[in-house]
Amino acid sequence: MGVRVNQWKGAWWLFVHHKGQRRRKRVGPGPQGKKAAELAALKIRARLAEGDTSVLTEAPARPSVTLQNYATQWLASHAQQACKFSTSRIYDVNLRRHVFPILGSLALSALTRSECRQLITACREKGLSRKSIENICRTVSSVLTQAVEDGLITANPAFRLGRYYRTGDAPTQEIRPFTREEASLFLETARQLAPREFPLFLCALRTGMRLGELLGLQWGDIDFNGRFIEVRRNLVAGRETTPKSGKTRRVDMSTQLTETLRSLLIARKAEALKKGWGKVPDWVFCNEFGGPLDGDNLRHRVFYKILSKAGLRRVRFHDLRHTFASLLLQQNESPAYVKEQLGHASIQVTVDVYGHLIPGANRQAVDRLDDTTVRHPGATATGLSGL
Repeated sequence: MGVRVNQWKGAWWLFVHHKGQRRRKRVGPGPQGKKAAELAALKIRARLAEGDTSVLTEAPARPSVTLQNYATQWLASHAQQACKFSTSRIYDVNLRRHVFPILGSLALSALTRSECRQLITACREKGLSRKSIENICRTVSSVLTQAVEDGLITANPAFRLGRYYRTGDAPTQEIRPFTREEASLFLETARQLAPREFPLFLCALRTGMRLGELLGLQWGDIDFNGRFIEVRRNLVAGRETTPKSGKTRRVDMSTQLTETLRSLLIARKAEALKKGWGKVPDWVFCNEFGGPLDGDNLRHRVFYKILSKAGLRRVRFHDLRHTFASLLLQQNESPAYVKEQLGHASIQVTVDVYGHLIPGANRQAVDRLDDTTVRHPGATATGLSGL
């Protein structure tokens, strides 16, 4: 007969072995769990000594819950209710594309840190960026943190995996903005090839608004007299959410953009009358039926087509936002102004991303270190004779 108390998987357990029969029972973590397990062990030994073997009767085993089953339930019950739609959508994509094929069939209780490292390895083999791998690992960690709270596992094996997906020797991905000449060529090609979408592309390059913010822009958000736009919403897969920061912000409109949007409003009124819409659609950038544009369709069927026609390098739509910021900084505008226009949470974010684009900033800094009393090495011998 044997009744042992051991720590296993972050908790204290009772292990009972009596006349060929075995049973184990989880008691709990921490010092309190140890005390409770030791007390229970004393009682079980006493009962077995008296011939009471009912303690060995196995309770019906709980069905094994796989990571895929639990994560699918977690998406519906937690992520889609507690998170922004854009965030839960990212969770869903990460799980379906990357996590489920590798870990989905494993039972939650069997998931270890080793399997989590295997997921990172598989993501690296796909050529995913460090940022993408980080987001995937955070998704898994969020699921498993909830599983811990639900009492299905005792510890989160995906917690703090940062040291495994960091690649110190990998070059940092730099932003790829257009030059002023490339931006002009892109806009001219868009005007000719996609006149309906031209105002949207101009707005992207003159305001730095994100794609979802552009898709969610409504006429009531525009102040033509004050020449500014109130960024109030984000449109993701046809669903309205708040901007990324969760706050509204005001962005200035250039003269060219103001006049372009005024002309677009006039054209939209004529289109609404011709098509019998009854009123002008709320969406500034709408499709032929008056509904909001589809972001994926815009990127793949219009944006990339314009890049190809113009002979420009293939950049992301988000690089139009980077272009806006970089052109402002290159004409010596204040980083604080750029920060406000982009809606960054702090100026540190702006400086971290775009600081290297500020022209001559480093040279001016080191020049100020020079001692004006020290003569330049190129001084002539004549100039030195008086010293």
